[in-house]
Amino acid sequence: MKSIIVVVLVALLAGSTVSAEKPKAAVAPLSSAIDRGASWLASVQGADGGWGQDGGETSYIRNGDRLESSGNDVANTAVAAMALLRAGKRYQPNVERALNFILQRVENSSADGLAITDRQGTQIQRKLGPYIDTFLTSMLLAQVDGTLKPALNARVRNALQKCVVKIERNQQRDGSWNISGGWAPVLGTSLASRSLFEAQQKGVRVEDRVMRRAEDYTVQAMRQPAPAAESAGVALYQSAQALEQLSRTDADRAKNSRDIAKIRGQLSDARFVEGFGSMGGEEFFSYLNLSDGLKRAGGPEWNRWHSQITQKIVSLQNNDGSWAGHHCITGRVAVTSAAILNLTVDYAN
Repeated sequence: MKSIIVVVLVALLAGSTVSAEKPKAAVAPLSSAIDRGASWLASVQGADGGWGQDGGETSYIRNGDRLESSGNDVANTAVAAMALLRAGKRYQPNVERALNFILQRVENSSADGLAITDRQGTQIQRKLGPYIDTFLTSMLLAQVDGTLKPALNARVRNALQKCVVKIERNQQRDGSWNISGGWAPVLGTSLASRSLFEAQQKGVRVEDRVMRRAEDYTVQAMRQPAPAAESAGVALYQSAQALEQLSRTDADRAKNSRDIAKIRGQLSDARFVEGFGSMGGEEFFSYLNLSDGLKRAGGPEWNRWHSQITQKIVSLQNNDGSWAGHHCITGRVAVTSAAILNLTVDYAN
C-alpha cells in the first residue's frame, strides 16, 4: 500500500512539474525558428558591421524581383541588432559591431534636422518614412543603454540623447512624425514614439509635451472613419500603433480602456488581421505592436493572440532560416528581424 502511495505521489509531482512548463512539442519548433533566423542574420552581417536589405545575396524566394543590396544602411542594421540582442548572448559580438556601424553615423550627423545618415532612398525609408533610421536607432540605443562596458556605453548614451533631441524638435504640429510620405508613415510615428518612451525609461530626459502630443495624435487618428478600401492594411497599422501607444503603463491602460477594448475586438476579424492581404514587413511590425500591447495586460486575449501569430510567422519561414515580405517591405533583413522580435516577445522585459 505504501509503495502505491509513493508511486501516485511521484506521478502527481511529475505531472505538476510538466504542467508548469511550456509543452516541449510547442517550444522546439519556436526555438528552432528563432535560432535559424538569428543564424541567418548573423551570417549576412557585413564586414563593416552593417546590414543591407537582403543580406547582399541573390534571392531565390522572390524570383524576378529587383533586390536592393547595393550597400548597408542604418535602419536595417538597427532592427537586425535588436533581433540579435533578443536572440541570445552569443550574438553580442554581432550587436557590438552593429553598434559601431551606427554610432559612427550618429556621431557624424548634424545636430540639426532629423537625419542621422546620408544614405537615402532605401526600401524601408520609402515605406516607413525617410527618418526611420533615426527612430529604429533610438530604440536600439535605449535598449542597450546601461548594459555595455563603460566606454561603449558612454558613446551609446551620448548618441541616444542626440537622437532624442532630434526626434523631439522635429515632431509635426499634429503630434506625429508622418514626414515626407511613405506607404505606412503611421508605423514610423509609432517607432518614433516608442523610442522616446524607451529612452525615458532609461532615465533620458524627454519632454512631457512631446509625449502628450503623440498620444493625442494616436487617439484622434484611431477615432477617424475607417480608411478607404484602396488603403488596405492601414487600419491594421493604425490600430496596432494605437494599442502599443495607449497601453504602456497601468495608468494608460485604465485611462484608455475603452479604446483598447475596441482594438482587441478587431482581432477577431480575420480580414483586419491580414492587413494588406499578404505578409509584408508592415504586417510584421504591426503584429509586434499588437503583441507588445496585449502582453502588458496579459489574460486570454494575449494567450490566444500570441499562439495565433506565432504559428502564422513560423509557418512562413524560408528554408534558409530567413523571412521575406510579399509586398512593400520585402527585404529579408528587416522582415527576418521583425519576425524574430515577434517570436521572442516573451523574452522582453
